[in-house]
Amino acid sequence: MTPHMHGKVALITGVSRKLGIGAAIAHTLARAGATIFTTYYRSFDVAMPWGSAEHEPEAILAELRAHGAAAAGLEANLADPSAPEQVIAATNRAFGHIDILINNAAYYQAAPLDGLTAALLDQHYAVNVRGTLLLCRAFADQHDGRAGGRIVNLTSGQGLTPMPAELPYVMTKAAIEGLTLTLSAALAGKQITVNAVDPGATDSGWISDHLRAELLRQAPFGRVGIPDDAARLIGFLVSDAGQWITGQVIRSRGGM
Repeated sequence: MTPHMHGKVALITGVSRKLGIGAAIAHTLARAGATIFTTYYRSFDVAMPWGSAEHEPEAILAELRAHGAAAAGLEANLADPSAPEQVIAATNRAFGHIDILINNAAYYQAAPLDGLTAALLDQHYAVNVRGTLLLCRAFADQHDGRAGGRIVNLTSGQGLTPMPAELPYVMTKAAIEGLTLTLSAALAGKQITVNAVDPGATDSGWISDHLRAELLRQAPFGRVGIPDDAARLIGFLVSDAGQWITGQVIRSRGGM
């Protein structure tokens, strides 16, 4: 069970699909008593193979409220350099001081070496690195030094297995892992912990039948990850029970 987080305000980016990790995190923290603010960007999900139903981000917020949580959200393109500060300001206006930042939003487009372009690299960098780091800065700027500040960045398994068809994504997620330790040291004086979570292959609506079969052959527990697996770990990290864990990249991959 996730420890109680009554009185905490959590900002979670990339909460646009009911099957997604972001939605699972939002529900987990809301059940623990946290107030939830989400961001989403329809244009990205609609263009992806997994898609996004019309008004799905709003439906997630409605579900959170139906279960008793205070919840609000904002559509934001984190590739816009001004978006991170706008998101933080909108959350502050809605709910006051933010205690928890979950950087779940990411840009993804498959590209091998011979498919790389400067524009594609810049698209990934703008959201996955610049957007994430500017959110961290804006979050830290509004944090008043009270105990319980938390940042969790979602990463991937690029350091464990080759991903030759996903080079821009690999590059930017590696940057997230690289900054975790240094950022944790920079923010410890403000009582903020910083960690990264690698949830491994997670069945959030994008895994094909062929890939699922391949993953199952490798899976020690006989299944692939589900969004709740990542959400439970993140729920622990952002709770008081996680106060002594910082600067870590935690692999929650079911042994894969």
